[in-house]
Amino acid sequence: MPAEPAVRISYQDYLTFERQAPTKHEYVDGLVLAMAGGSPEHARLAAALARSIGNAIAGRPCAVFSSDLRVRIVETQRSTYPDLTVVCGAAETAPDDDVAITNPMVIVEVLSDSTEADDRGEKFAHYRRIASLREYVLVAQKTQRIEIYRREGERWMLTEQGPGTSFELTSLGAKISVDEVYLDPLAQS
Repeated sequence: MPAEPAVRISYQDYLTFERQAPTKHEYVDGLVLAMAGGSPEHARLAAALARSIGNAIAGRPCAVFSSDLRVRIVETQRSTYPDLTVVCGAAETAPDDDVAITNPMVIVEVLSDSTEADDRGEKFAHYRRIASLREYVLVAQKTQRIEIYRREGERWMLTEQGPGTSFELTSLGAKISVDEVYLDPLAQS
């Protein structure tokens, strides 16, 4: 297993490193950062959202992608692997990375103790630079709460939904039940 570079490297060197690495890494302006593994609840919530969003947009020219898809923010020199990414229309790739998309319409991150500060702060600041991004969704693990940040002109407006409600992804014309996302069939007796 290759060691993680401790100094700033070029994006092409990052791509070479990433192809050989057994785990995924983010690229932040020359720094290579290992991604933390997710909990079973994290993985379940991401899968439930992928299913719910996928069902809601069936028949439309949109696709839901898992965390295996790299998103490149060319303007800020960051590449990351969101928990879910939705692209509508043709996927556009980065000029320096033909497997990283640059035009997500919706990005979803499932919050965890180790990533929540970055997901809400620095990473969101990078995501806001993506011209195509219309909605950014944060999903809590410890409570039934889904936050939707929606671009309205130059501003991002927050709506929050909890148990017994639904949330809307207006850019996709999709309405999703919060209870459906958090339903854990393994916890049913």
